[in-house]
Amino acid sequence: MALFAIGDPHLSLGTDKPMTVFPGWDDYVERLEKNWRELVGPQDTVVLAGDISWGMSLEQAREDLAFLNALPGQKLLFKGNHDYWWTTRRKMDTFLSDNGFDTLRIVHNDAVAVDGRFAVCGSRGWFNDDGVEADRKVLLREVGRLRASIEAAKKTGLEPVVFLHYPPLFAGQRCEELLEVLRDEGIGRCYYGHVHSAGIRMAFNGEHEGVHYQLISADALGFCPMKITP
Repeated sequence: MALFAIGDPHLSLGTDKPMTVFPGWDDYVERLEKNWRELVGPQDTVVLAGDISWGMSLEQAREDLAFLNALPGQKLLFKGNHDYWWTTRRKMDTFLSDNGFDTLRIVHNDAVAVDGRFAVCGSRGWFNDDGVEADRKVLLREVGRLRASIEAAKKTGLEPVVFLHYPPLFAGQRCEELLEVLRDEGIGRCYYGHVHSAGIRMAFNGEHEGVHYQLISADALGFCPMKITP
């Protein structure tokens, strides 16, 4: 069994929001499926770190979720800033069950043990770089969700591996609230998405204050799930 991760597939199989209008996204769904099937086996797990579907509702996201469900492995879904279909945990779990999407699992304020080695945890995150009070409220809520998820991960006795959608560090900017949580909780690894195109060159990949950070947005990875090693 192995753990893989990728963020930001931005699927739009049930809506008219093709990512092919952006450079480097030609045939991205086909490329993602090909790479996924070559790497991931049915016994493996793949973390999807947000911006999963452009659907505005669960019904609009159905085709995208069906596409992911049919791919090999178990999938752990995190929320991104464009996941407008995301609703209450109960509604999402019911929708997945009713549609037979049995390889998909929502991660929200909790953690999932994988392969007796990892405890997958995290949250969407946020970045209050403009000082707007409304953004600060969202950020603090995400900080609480991150702490709750890490706490659940630690209860498993396994290594907590954090996945965020927003980068805690980017282009010289720092989200101190998220960085503080990762430091305080002794997290060793944090994977994040959200960053695309020219921004990929400004993404931080490496160790900072004892935490290793890695960008895993789909285009940054060439639409190829990345294996998370012990």
